[in-house]
Amino acid sequence: MVDHADYIIIGSGIAGLRACLELANAGRVVVFTKEEVTESNTEYAQGGVAAVISDDDDIALHFEDTINAGAGLCEKEAVRVLVEEGPRAIEELIEWGAEFDRTGDRLELGQEAAHSRRRILHAKGDSTGREIVRAMLAQLYRLNKVELIQHALSVELVTREGRCIGVGFIDTITGIYHRVFSRAVILTTGGAGQLYAHSTNPDVATGDGMAMAYYAGAVLADMEFVQFHPTALSVPGAPNFLLSEAMRGEGALLRNVHREWFMSAYHERAELAPRDVVSRAIIQEMARTQSDVVFLDVTHLNAERIKARFPRIYTTCLQYGIDITRELIPVSPAAHYMMGGVRTDLHGRTCVTGLYAAGEVACAGIHGANRLASNSLLEGLVFGARAARAVLADALPAPAVATVDKKEPWPADWRIEPEVFHQVRTLMSRHVSIIRSADELAQAVEKLASYEKRATNLPTRNFVTVARLVATAALLRQESRGAHYRSDFPERDDNRWLVHSAQRLGVEPYTIPVGQAD
Repeated sequence: MVDHADYIIIGSGIAGLRACLELANAGRVVVFTKEEVTESNTEYAQGGVAAVISDDDDIALHFEDTINAGAGLCEKEAVRVLVEEGPRAIEELIEWGAEFDRTGDRLELGQEAAHSRRRILHAKGDSTGREIVRAMLAQLYRLNKVELIQHALSVELVTREGRCIGVGFIDTITGIYHRVFSRAVILTTGGAGQLYAHSTNPDVATGDGMAMAYYAGAVLADMEFVQFHPTALSVPGAPNFLLSEAMRGEGALLRNVHREWFMSAYHERAELAPRDVVSRAIIQEMARTQSDVVFLDVTHLNAERIKARFPRIYTTCLQYGIDITRELIPVSPAAHYMMGGVRTDLHGRTCVTGLYAAGEVACAGIHGANRLASNSLLEGLVFGARAARAVLADALPAPAVATVDKKEPWPADWRIEPEVFHQVRTLMSRHVSIIRSADELAQAVEKLASYEKRATNLPTRNFVTVARLVATAALLRQESRGAHYRSDFPERDDNRWLVHSAQRLGVEPYTIPVGQAD
């Protein structure tokens, strides 16, 4: 097992792989991933990747759509970087062999909620993330210069005198704890959807990177903004499989338990309203009709087109007895994406020297209070590359570590405590979900703090800490904005809350005005 590296990347999703490709020729690069290298949120991304590549689209329009979705909390310079560097990032993927869907020689572009143009690229219909991962891994293997360490559960960042100098992780096969030292660490660990009982995220999305950064002294921002995907498969015994936003872009309708179309009563754009609006509408409609599901309807659309456009969704639903071309699909909202995370500048730098972050784990202010559909994969590409370039530009020296810490066996119960895992997910789903209130949030913060104190290992502590940070930020923000909705403060308040929430170890929660550096 390697004890020293030049650069460590934690996570093998799109941001991590892009950072790898940027650093591959710069020194010894080690990538830690919790499970198999392909197990990440990127692998499950169906909807596509947004970029301005057609003649009837414009960078300014993509910028405006992103800003509008973010409900006043986007950092404009971060958004500008995303939309301006996005087209070249897509060109690079194509050069590396990514095969996006085409009609003849032209790339086929879809439209999704809150986009003013058709600018969403897809691969194999609804397997965009999987195709991007395939192409990037193939390019990485061709270079043959990066060491991928699978089944490595990162549990803490090693710091010395305010600088991050390495990572402590558990080999989940042997149960042995290791420390690896490096010039710099890039966090690309993804989100924390597993905080909730219903999530479209894979099991690995437990927020480890956010917690590790917090305990290393980094700032976590905008943690109250958790995006729920409106349409996850809701069938007993089935996973919370995501039913892509693109289905509504193609004309799918939402119907209640009485088979009535209802979205026009909630928003003028109906099914193409922003995700937070659609999710709240579904929750309200389920309450009104006393049902735990609504239905997604594509039966009025061309059956062959649906099968070709959404093959993965079609075959998955068939496994659970639903032919989507003939039957309505039972759906309900599920936790999907974290807009908040480790606060960074435009180059992935955190306030901790030697620690960088990119992708869903990070918060550069791109998404504001509500992510625009299909911007997340683009963020991983653009900011994964930028973080790696910042690492090279900063050229930090190798840490002076005379001897490598002794490797020690970890207690047999190093996994997240099952009882706590269940308690946290139940609590978050009841009290820190789509619709929130002060009383429920205060209860959640108190209970989570008690779970945190009783945690018997680092994975459990990290999981509970991220949940507490989400609940604390949600209690702090006394307004409704984007994905954060307070029933006791139902209006948006730009006079008081045009700010980012911020939390740092040992400091009371505070706010940072939009457009202001720390």
